[in-house]
Amino acid sequence: MSGTSRLAALTEAGLLHANPDAVRAGLFSRGGAFFLPADKVQVKYEMLRAHVVDGQPVTEAAAEHGYSRAAFYLVLASFSESGMSGLLDEARGRRGPVKLRPEIVTFIRESAAGAGELVEQVADQYGVRLHRRTIERARLR
Repeated sequence: MSGTSRLAALTEAGLLHANPDAVRAGLFSRGGAFFLPADKVQVKYEMLRAHVVDGQPVTEAAAEHGYSRAAFYLVLASFSESGMSGLLDEARGRRGPVKLRPEIVTFIRESAAGAGELVEQVADQYGVRLHRRTIERARLR
């Protein structure tokens, strides 16, 4: 794969390092075809390897790979939890299902019960625990 096609693939996948010019690590500065400072996943992996395998201090490893010390720890935590897939950025937006589904909103709006009673009714009927204020807001929409 040529450098140009690799950059195109990284761009399309959203895997470009935000600041490749900040990557000063020796592996990336030698100009070889394999180590590409624009490859965010590779840079993150090599940053972790520099610390864990080579014993480089966290601050130094992070700086040489274009990351802050705080970002290093976030990358390390993600990698520890999910392995290589932890080096991919998480999708933005909601992380879980939305509790207030359309059928629940309809149920809330059609009910004459108070918000406190509806908390229990929704939990019993739909298996979802809503806050009283969420129910009040659903009625106002």
